[in-house]
Amino acid sequence: MSFLDKLKNQILIADGAMGTLLYSFGKDSCFEELNLSHSEQIQKIHKAYIEAGADVIQTNTYAANYLKLVRYGLEDSVKEINSAAVRNAKLAAGQDAYVLGTIGGNRGIKPDSITIEELKRSFREQLYCLLLEGVDGLLLETFYDLEELETVLTIARKETKLPIIAQISLQEPGILQDRTPVNDALRRLEGLGADVIGLNCRLGPHHMLLALEQIELPEHAFLSAYPNASLPAYTDGKFHYEGDADYFRKSAQAFRNEGVRLLGGCCGTTPEHIRAFASELKNAVPIVEKVVKLKPKKITIDDRTPEREYPPLEKVVKERPSVIVELDPPRKLDSITKFFEGAKALKKAGIDAITLADNSLATVRIANEALGYRVKAELGMRPLIHLACRDRNIIGLQSHLMGLHTLGMNDVLAITGDPARVGDFPGASSVYDVSSFELIQMIKQLNEGLSFSGKDLGQKTDFSIAAAFNPNVRTLEKAVKRLEKKVEYGADYFITQPVFSEEKLIEVYENTKHLSAPIYIGLMPLTSSKNAEFLHNEVPGIKIADSIRDRMARLNDQPQQAVREGIEITKSLIDTALDLFNGIYLITPFLRYEITAELAAYTNQRANEIRGNFYVESTIQ
Repeated sequence: MSFLDKLKNQILIADGAMGTLLYSFGKDSCFEELNLSHSEQIQKIHKAYIEAGADVIQTNTYAANYLKLVRYGLEDSVKEINSAAVRNAKLAAGQDAYVLGTIGGNRGIKPDSITIEELKRSFREQLYCLLLEGVDGLLLETFYDLEELETVLTIARKETKLPIIAQISLQEPGILQDRTPVNDALRRLEGLGADVIGLNCRLGPHHMLLALEQIELPEHAFLSAYPNASLPAYTDGKFHYEGDADYFRKSAQAFRNEGVRLLGGCCGTTPEHIRAFASELKNAVPIVEKVVKLKPKKITIDDRTPEREYPPLEKVVKERPSVIVELDPPRKLDSITKFFEGAKALKKAGIDAITLADNSLATVRIANEALGYRVKAELGMRPLIHLACRDRNIIGLQSHLMGLHTLGMNDVLAITGDPARVGDFPGASSVYDVSSFELIQMIKQLNEGLSFSGKDLGQKTDFSIAAAFNPNVRTLEKAVKRLEKKVEYGADYFITQPVFSEEKLIEVYENTKHLSAPIYIGLMPLTSSKNAEFLHNEVPGIKIADSIRDRMARLNDQPQQAVREGIEITKSLIDTALDLFNGIYLITPFLRYEITAELAAYTNQRANEIRGNFYVESTIQ
């Protein structure tokens, strides 16, 4: 009897985890490669699940695709690994179980990390390998991104008439990370031709049953569920699961009552968990009617715009010339007094915001959010907090942003961040869970009242998001393309790396004047010839014209005159910049705030002169 014919009249028991079981045995490499090097061990695990009562087993091919195998240098072994996996499963199954060819999802919390075209190419290659080996059906599992699953399901349905099981994974019961209600998502999968639709991974029995309470019985498909054993624990450097198999036995009837006809296990489950399910439900008659008990949780978000102490900088700079100044958080705790002296001097100079870097050049400094809050609370100044992807994973980034919102700091600069190896601790890890593009997009999602995973935050944030722009590149057109992409992702305005020539200012203007997002032009006063040479030759993203470096070199033995020369060079750049841009971003060298205070005052004076001249010309006309 065929797999689908059996599902019409009875509940089938599926197998449990492969990867986490191998991990618990001490394997910590590419689990899919073990189909080749340890085929007997893989067959033994398959047989253990069948002996425990599994009617259906899946091939050990969850990550046996190009996109995931490339991490291990095995991208050219896709066919070899998938073929071996099917043979291993078939040898173990004999006539006792159906064999499903498993293909796992690639996108996780970052839907844009892999393009649809890349997904299609990788999926097709693995799909054809599995089909050629004669599997009894396909299992598409652990898809957090609905777009990805719909894409690959459409391809698979066109290529084969074999049964297809399509399973999504949820961050929380009832809703996908793109906010699609789970019942709606499963209906869409049924409409695309999936024979079995359901849930797997991430959730244990308790939360998976809560999700199933929101799911109607499909009209033409069947329901499946593969819960995790429990939440993972981490002890002595290893992950492990502590879910009790008897807990699975006690929950088995609840899965039947929710309409599940194919019931297996995911992460952390073992043959004992599957034996527990089988002891209750093997060959059991499925239900054919169901009343949905729990309606999808309606997301209710406070639509009121949070009150801001300051208007967004992108609005300010569109209306008038605006000056912001970077004053780096100190490296030493005893430099706080000097930092606040500088902040007061900059406030007196009339700047619109003080920007605080996030451990720039991977050098440890006092946390910018702490200084930002003090600047705001004690001096009444607007802090613009830089936020790097380097030091925090997605959990930390969202928590940090929620903290900034709570403290009333709404202005952020989203940056990728210099790699750890350039800084104080070259052996430290660089996290980079997301890029600056994805971080911008995620912050915009917070502004809609939704967390990075799509959960309801209960309130909208009101972040104004700056993005970085490095104009000191060989091909400015490519850099501008990145700006356009950042605008698409939600950037409100841009802050540039320092520019050191009038020619570059004009070039930037000509190449960016079509953008709707305003730009703050970065200017950094030079303090000496050594300073200029270091920036030019050793700091990523900074290039200084030969003529400027020559001017500073001529004053190599006159430190005070060199500082004045650096100031005069910057004033000249300010004059040109104000003819082209409204935004000036001054970068303070070495906490020498008196230099940027003078330049900020000069900028405001020149801006007032420009406004005055414009007013006179307008009245004469």
